[in-house]
Amino acid sequence: GFHLSGTVTEPAMQSEPETVCNVAISFDRCKITSVTCSCGNKDIFYCAHVVALSLYRIRKPDQVKLHLPISETLKFVQYLITVHHTEVLPTAQKLADEILSQNSEINQVHGAPDPTAGASIDDENCWHLDEEQVQEQVKLFLSQGGYHGSGKQLNLLFAKVREMLKMRDSNGARMLTLITEQFMADPRLSLWRQQGTAMTDKYRQLWDELGALWMCIVLNPHCKLEQKASWLKQLKKWNSVDVCPWEDGNHGNELPNLTNALPQGANANQDSSNRPHRTVFTRAIEACDLHWQDSHLQHIISSDLYTNYCYHDDTENSLFDSHGWPLWHEHVPTACARVDALRSHGYPREALRLAIAIVNTLRRQQQKQLEMFRAQKKELLHRGVTSITNLEGWVGHPLDPIGTLFSSLMEACRVDDESFHGFSDFTENMGQCKSLDYQHLPAHKFLEEGESYLTLAVEVALIGLGQQRIMPDGLYAQEKVCRNEEQLISKLQEIELDDTLVKIFRKQAVFLLEAGPYSGLGEVVHRESVPMHTFAKYLFTSLLPHDAELAYKTALRAMRLLVLESTAPSGDMSRPHHIASVVPNRYPRWFTLSHIESQQCELASTMLTAAKGDVRRLETVLESIQKNIHSSSHIFKLAQDAFKIATLMDSLPDITLLKVSLELGLQVMRMTLSTLNWRRREMVRWLVTCATEVGVYALDSIMQNWFTLFTPTEATSIVATTVMSNSTIVRLHLDCHQQEKLAGSARTLALQCAMKDPQNCALSALTLCEKDHIAFETAYQIVLDAATTGMSYSQLFTIARYMEHRGYPMRAYKLATLAMTHLNLSYNQDTHPAINDVLWACALSHSLGKNELAAIIPLVVKSVKCATVLSDILRRCTLTTPGMVGLHGRRNSGKLMSLDKAPLRQLLDATIGAYINTTHSRLTHISPRHYSEFIEFLSKARETFLMAHDGHIQFTQFIDNLKQIYKGKKKLMMLVRERFG
Repeated sequence: GFHLSGTVTEPAMQSEPETVCNVAISFDRCKITSVTCSCGNKDIFYCAHVVALSLYRIRKPDQVKLHLPISETLKFVQYLITVHHTEVLPTAQKLADEILSQNSEINQVHGAPDPTAGASIDDENCWHLDEEQVQEQVKLFLSQGGYHGSGKQLNLLFAKVREMLKMRDSNGARMLTLITEQFMADPRLSLWRQQGTAMTDKYRQLWDELGALWMCIVLNPHCKLEQKASWLKQLKKWNSVDVCPWEDGNHGNELPNLTNALPQGANANQDSSNRPHRTVFTRAIEACDLHWQDSHLQHIISSDLYTNYCYHDDTENSLFDSHGWPLWHEHVPTACARVDALRSHGYPREALRLAIAIVNTLRRQQQKQLEMFRAQKKELLHRGVTSITNLEGWVGHPLDPIGTLFSSLMEACRVDDESFHGFSDFTENMGQCKSLDYQHLPAHKFLEEGESYLTLAVEVALIGLGQQRIMPDGLYAQEKVCRNEEQLISKLQEIELDDTLVKIFRKQAVFLLEAGPYSGLGEVVHRESVPMHTFAKYLFTSLLPHDAELAYKTALRAMRLLVLESTAPSGDMSRPHHIASVVPNRYPRWFTLSHIESQQCELASTMLTAAKGDVRRLETVLESIQKNIHSSSHIFKLAQDAFKIATLMDSLPDITLLKVSLELGLQVMRMTLSTLNWRRREMVRWLVTCATEVGVYALDSIMQNWFTLFTPTEATSIVATTVMSNSTIVRLHLDCHQQEKLAGSARTLALQCAMKDPQNCALSALTLCEKDHIAFETAYQIVLDAATTGMSYSQLFTIARYMEHRGYPMRAYKLATLAMTHLNLSYNQDTHPAINDVLWACALSHSLGKNELAAIIPLVVKSVKCATVLSDILRRCTLTTPGMVGLHGRRNSGKLMSLDKAPLRQLLDATIGAYINTTHSRLTHISPRHYSEFIEFLSKARETFLMAHDGHIQFTQFIDNLKQIYKGKKKLMMLVRERFG
């Protein structure tokens, strides 16, 4: 009968002995309904022995002995009792008595139980499902938290549920219940809720799929009422658990419910915090109220020939359109959930019929909306604001309505009519199949001439992508919008556009441009509607070869990003209350803003590339970029892109595109001039390169307008310096006259910068003005004027050294003396970086002559308190005669200067004084490990003391003094006595 048993031998392996398993399988209408195997393996799937026995039975039916079900052979019972009368007779007698009794339980049942017979024809299909195993596996996958491919495994389980639904196996719902229970028991849920952290994206997507599957299950068009009631009870139980994930992924914001209306009894003033949150199960709970009894709906899904030519097109919810084809006016996501349910439960024809009715309804609505907008266009455009009609976008929606319609219709293109009752899992194949698999199948009864499922699929995708919709709240919902849009576009890109499809693209692009507030590409959009950049880029590239004018019109319209414009109209404030109230400056809550801006930049870049060589179009695109892009780094990227495209190696540079590139570069300069930008230096360098490519007049222009573009430092150290470099002059092939003109601009710029910021620009200005006497003198004068107030000693020393290097020793000396007045070296700064400058300044003065040296020494004495530096200067001054090396290298017959007279006497006294002060300072905090170093220091001091004519006496007094004051430091004083007596 319906019971198969056998033994399966597993051959011996190297490490394992041969095993024999006893297997028993019950089956029913080609399905396995229960299994037992002595191997004891536990898994969601059958063990290898069960599979082996099943395959053996399928492949070798003749080898398996067939027995009739026991109920067919009653004589058998008597013989059985006869053979085993001792064991069975009492039981047989008891049963026989019960059969004779009228009221016995046995007589209440028709027939008798037979473990070997199958189920009756009306019974529900039910495969064998090992519940314990399902729970164990899901628990294991969840505990791995997305590692070891556990997410993929869970998705496979969901796919398994869909497969079961398609085979109409009643275990589908049971298996999903087991999975859901494990998901609800996941300990991370309460942890995340306590910490207020969001769940990971991958995990969040699993919950979405879970919610969508329950929606499919409760929408099963042929489920029994008691079955639906038990599911509803279960869903409500999960829904009431406080850690149950919320529908929109972030805590608190609401989406409209299934009918797109407010919850019962809610009014516009009700505080949203009082309403219960919508969870991932809310839609499925709401869907339990939906039924399939509507006669119009039944007609749509059950017949290809359902038409009615007595329609009234003027009514909003007319059941038929002007062709007499049926329409279905349910809230779109809900209607599409029905399509998904029909597909999921193995009713592909019915799903397709409903999908076509929905698309026809959307197309009719689109037409009506266009007419409505045209009637009020003047008034709406005059007000310059719009309200959003779609509070809930179809792309990125939890029920994925557009994706459902698209895949239902695409599926129909890929299967011929005969095999249409059973098809492979569409989503899995979607990745591999390329456009050649899709054909325009002959038109369906409810399609226009020349249309096909393919054109319909493409059209509904375009309608969905172009819909004006509000940006949802929360990171997850916003990322989902981007993700969904990109997935849909990538599926569209697999389809090769032929003439028929291009017609659809044209028709929809025109619709979207003209449809007012219903379209994301309408003339006026709400500042918080989802931007159209990604979609428009796809439309642009698709339309460009066929209708360039329309392609540009669409892309240019889509460039806006109103949320970043401070003066953007905030839209109609009469929006229903359950969308977060519009705070004028809400855009920081656009979590995907950086992605959106980069998509806007991509769209602009695509247009620039396409417009190469077309002056009019390039100007239009440039205007659009300048008006709509608000981020300097994106404009800089576009400037670089334009530059690359304009200067491709294989052709002459495109001068218009180069100018666009320069124009964008200039805009970046203006935008980042007063804000800190870490790429600023790179941007400035790039701009000069770009201007060089455009030509000499561009360089001249940026130098003349430098103050609106650069800081003084940038203008002198990067811009003018690069412009005046040899490589630039060679690159531009300039004649003498042009070179001089450019140099003149550079010098003017340098002087203006030096006036504005002498500290950072004076040296560059002097360098740039070297070849022009008047300009050079002006620059030097600017330095002198700024020296007393605005400049530091190090800047002055740097310029002074430059002057000496350029052969202006007296100017160098003048600047060095000015620098000295700003300097202050204390007694312990014997490694200060300015020491070299002081020694250089003294050497310079010394080389100029006695008067110069005499003038600088008082400044040195005033500024330098460090004994070692002073003694170094003193030594150098006493070794050679001042001005000893004259201008022509001849030796002067000068005499060495006397240490007894000014100015050296003053220097000697200052040096001795510095040694005395330093000694006292060092002794206050000296530790024994510095004693020997200190004794060396005193030896150096003695050398300086001895330079004075009474130095010997002075030094002895100084030492005696020390011994007296610091007699407490016995060890140190002993060392002093040893060395100095």
